Amino acid sequence: MPNPTPVTPDAPAPIRVPLLTQRWLDLAFIHWAVEPAVVAGLLPRGTVPDTHDGLTYVGLVAFRMHRVGWLGLPGVPYLGTFPETNVRLYSVDAHGRRGVVFRSMDASRLIPVVMGRLGFRLPYLWSRMSVRRAGDTVTYTSSRRWPGPRGARSLLTVRTGERIGEPTGLEHFLTARWGMHNAFFGGPEPLAYLPNDHPRWPLYRAELVTCEQDLVSAAGLPAPADAPVSVLYSPGVPVRLGRPARPAGIPTP
Repeated sequence: MPNPTPVTPDAPAPIRVPLLTQRWLDLAFIHWAVEPAVVAGLLPRGTVPDTHDGLTYVGLVAFRMHRVGWLGLPGVPYLGTFPETNVRLYSVDAHGRRGVVFRSMDASRLIPVVMGRLGFRLPYLWSRMSVRRAGDTVTYTSSRRWPGPRGARSLLTVRTGERIGEPTGLEHFLTARWGMHNAFFGGPEPLAYLPNDHPRWPLYRAELVTCEQDLVSAAGLPAPADAPVSVLYSPGVPVRLGRPARPAGIPTP
């Protein structure tokens, strides 16, 4: 693998004609450090674990998806708005592109789940979910319905703290991810990369008040034995996603 591209807090290239637009709101970023060998076998062929100071990370990211829109059309208020909780890993490909790999993507709207699974081959799962704010705390709940493992669940509460003026190198590494790796076109290959862009994250320190979950182990990863090494909150950003690029870096037609 070549050297990864630098971690940058701003998108390396704007997406002028988006495939999808949406807003990601009320995000909790919860991360555990792991040795790269622990997750290497779970990444798509053509990628290796992306590392920071020799370690890679398992992320549990809970948020509200808001008004998903296609091809520049206005976002959909009901079907395009729903809670979501992702288990994700950190990857880099042969072009040096840093990204994320989703191991599971719980969402509360069945039609977007089916579309994500069939249209993008993403590991979307239908769950009962909620996101509730009370003062300076936000609580995220999830209980899986289909396809399984049925009953996989999470209860997360974070208490937000002060605004972060300048994120650390690790905080940029965990949040400034400008694409995802996935086998969009069927089978283990060919690998493709779906880019995104958005404004720089507004990030806040956060305290993890409650963390009762088995989504990480349900995603095929060891259950965390220790407290997370990073807990962050963001009120959110508007997002634009581009077309998937095939392994040679050429966008699909």
